[in-house]
Formats: sequence, C-alpha cells, structure tokens
Amino acid sequence: MNKEEKYQELVAQVAAIVNGESDEIANMANVAAVLHEAFGFWWTGFYLVKPSAVSSHELVLGPFQGPIACTRIPLGKGVCGTAWERGETVIVGNVHEFKGHIACSAESNSEIVVPIRKAKGGKSEVTGVLDIDSKEFNTFDETDKKYLEEIVRLL
Repeated sequence: MNKEEKYQELVAQVAAIVNGESDEIANMANVAAVLHEAFGFWWTGFYLVKPSAVSSHELVLGPFQGPIACTRIPLGKGVCGTAWERGETVIVGNVHEFKGHIACSAESNSEIVVPIRKAKGGKSEVTGVLDIDSKEFNTFDETDKKYLEEIVRLL
C-alpha cells in the first residue's frame, strides 16, 4: 500500500473515531495514536493555543505519542510557532537548517506542522497545530500536507 492509499484509509478511520465525540482532547489523543502507529513517526502530537503569563498566547503541549516534548512554544518560534503565525502548513526537510528551530529532540530531522482552524466570532483562527517529526530527512511532502490538513479539519 502506498502512502496515499494509507492516508485514504486513515481519513476514513479518523472520521469514524471522532464522529459523535465532542471532546477535542480525546479526539486529538486518538488521532495522534492512529497517525503514530500507521506511519511509525518519531513524534506525533498537538500543541494548543492557550493564554500565557508571558505573552497574550502561546502553544502548549497537548496529546502526543513519542518521547518527551517541549511544553510551551511562542508565536513565530520554531516550526510550530511559524506555522501558527502564518496560519499555513510548514514542511521542513531538514530541521537543522530551519532558522529558529526548537530542538526538543536531537533525533528529529524533518517535520511537518499543520494548523488547526476553528470558526470564532465569524472568522477562522488557528487554535492549535498538529506537529509530526521524523528521524529521517525529507520525510514529508505534498501528499502528507493534503491528507493531514484533511484530518485536522475532522477535529
């Protein structure tokens, strides 16, 4: 089974898992587990936009699968903060070449971060991000982007 076929199956599986479940944290935990298990990524998880004592908001660690992670990430910092600030998916083939990369683990070599958007007050805003890291370089591409964006829209 190629990557696209695997994602197509996962989209259907995720839709079935989250259907009827209103708890966002429970859904994120299951989505992280499904993706992590299906692809064997190094780290798979979520960061949520939350109020901060040091700034108006920051990304705070949410449900994940993998080794210990950074707990808080400011807007515009690292790949996660950059995806949040831009409001768009960021794919990095070599995180060591990404300006301002936050090295939660030296074993991570490539990364994709997909913003989660929710409608609030008549407009769409980023409420969190799906972050996936790989030990391999250049793991992620437009196929990952397409299907991971579809998956986060199900949350």
